[in-house]
Amino acid sequence: MDTKFSVALHILAMISESKETLNSQLLAESVGTNASYIRKILALLKNVGLIRSQQGKIGIQLNKKPEEISLLEIYYATQEVSRIKLFQAHQNPNPACPVGQHIDAAISPIFEGLEQQLEEQLANQTLDVVIKNLYASASRTRQD
Repeated sequence: MDTKFSVALHILAMISESKETLNSQLLAESVGTNASYIRKILALLKNVGLIRSQQGKIGIQLNKKPEEISLLEIYYATQEVSRIKLFQAHQNPNPACPVGQHIDAAISPIFEGLEQQLEEQLANQTLDVVIKNLYASASRTRQD
């Protein structure tokens, strides 16, 4: 998995909590990357309706409250997938080998079970949890 998911969490937390008007350059400075990479992630988030922005106007807003945005939604948006597929069996096992001919069937249920557990965990966590963790890490309380 690449870093688009964690960068999206960073971006969305900033959009939610910042009092200033944000643009891709300010977000890039916070993330520690370039503005074009941020714009790519913003486009992914906008494509699934998590954020909105208007041409000619500076600023980005969330379309939902942080407690209504699951981490799974963000994961799917940034990875451009409809299900988690982290583990893959190696290609070309030797079919003449007693292990090689059955290894995929032996490990696939394990991999699928782990991926399902991760999906469930991400579905049950929200952007709001990330934001609360940020405040806890900074030893501050949220200003609503």
